[in-house]
Amino acid sequence: MTRGRHGRIAVRLLLALVLAGIAVVAFAYRTALADPVVRDLTIRSDRMTGAPLTLVLISDVHVAGPDMPPERLARIVTQINALAPDIVLLAGDFVSDKSVATRTYDAPESIAPLGGLRSRLGSFAVLGNHDHWRDGAALSAAIRANGITLLDNRAVRAGPLAIGGIDDVYTGHADLPGTVAALRALGGYPVLLSHSPDPFAEATGPVALMAAGHTHCGQIRLPLIGALTYASAHGDRFGCGVVRDGNRTLVVGAGLGTSVLPLRLGAVPDLWRIRIVPARRTTRLAGGDATR
Repeated sequence: MTRGRHGRIAVRLLLALVLAGIAVVAFAYRTALADPVVRDLTIRSDRMTGAPLTLVLISDVHVAGPDMPPERLARIVTQINALAPDIVLLAGDFVSDKSVATRTYDAPESIAPLGGLRSRLGSFAVLGNHDHWRDGAALSAAIRANGITLLDNRAVRAGPLAIGGIDDVYTGHADLPGTVAALRALGGYPVLLSHSPDPFAEATGPVALMAAGHTHCGQIRLPLIGALTYASAHGDRFGCGVVRDGNRTLVVGAGLGTSVLPLRLGAVPDLWRIRIVPARRTTRLAGGDATR
């Protein structure tokens, strides 16, 4: 084989690799722009009283161009409302300041679409690390101005639930013991909301369900290699999805937006529809009573 032919083969291989790389990046960008997948979880618990409740968890909105302008977030809010949630949980990181952003939005612009959320018992939020890095006070004000209850190391009752919210642990704003104590004092089915899932390791006591984000489920997960990072002190232990520990359940969402790069590979945008049901319910059926 001549030197010239070797050279032509090398050029073709290089061109093929470049085209393959472009195709992967294009696919990852398209995935980042996809409508979020709705993931379902039903929790049956003897600690739950009354009628079943539907919670929707979203996280890591990261409003910024090109992938998450406010217009896209408004469309996602419509998708959430169609699920008829009793409660919406927002697990922080509402803004993004990634260096490749084509446009950033201020706090009122970023939060305004979330003012359209419709939930019977309310919407509840905590801040994330990106929110504190940008301007925690401005984001807090915008959240409250849009009718969303901000839980900054405190707890509130929402129907049969007690919902506690931990401020961001990553930036040193969390008070886990104080929030858990507030949950305990309220009674009800205890739900803990946190940006990072890391506090789950210590969130014992009254906590039945913890909802979080932050990890993006890896955001970019390569074949054979896996996620480049989960941004968690526990690695992939709390990296994604449902984690059960005795009578405690952790749900970690993949989030809606992106961090660092507007790309997702192997970790599609998602939101969680969580149904909390009393352990025993009697439902009238055509042939009589049935307990389920």
